[in-house]
Amino acid sequence: MSSPQDDGPAFHEGGHKHQSCIEDALARADAVCRERGVRLTPLRRKVLKLVWSSHRAVKAYDLLAALGDGEGAAKPPTVYRALEFLMAQGLVHRIDSLNAFVGCPQPDRRHSAQFLICGDCGDVSEMNAASIDRAVADQAAGSGFALSRKIIELHGKCPRCTTLPQTP
Repeated sequence: MSSPQDDGPAFHEGGHKHQSCIEDALARADAVCRERGVRLTPLRRKVLKLVWSSHRAVKAYDLLAALGDGEGAAKPPTVYRALEFLMAQGLVHRIDSLNAFVGCPQPDRRHSAQFLICGDCGDVSEMNAASIDRAVADQAAGSGFALSRKIIELHGKCPRCTTLPQTP
């Protein structure tokens, strides 16, 4: 998942080396947890690595299946607790419209993000456009609305899928 600052390009370009995304995400997670004095247990780390295994949102039960069926395999409450921890630390975001999770490329700072979700390939990209946050906050305040939670999820086609030839 890529992360432009304000209104920049959103999806990863050709030549993208996804393994480095995973390694960077795990290194940032280690640093964030160490700095905050919380434990990134082996299970939490494994769940985070699975979330980052692609740029697509992943459902909790897919994570559960990926963790294996062997003796001592994770149970649903264990996976949900790991996801709750990862969300609380800002390491993953929940994509409400998909009931799924994506890794956060900027876990070291609290932020409000917008998500671009490709309906064709399933890639999800996080934007951090302060101008969008301001516009939503201003509009809500102007209406006398006390905003307590904001989720912006935009569905469409990523640049790669937009340029693919259409099949009849």
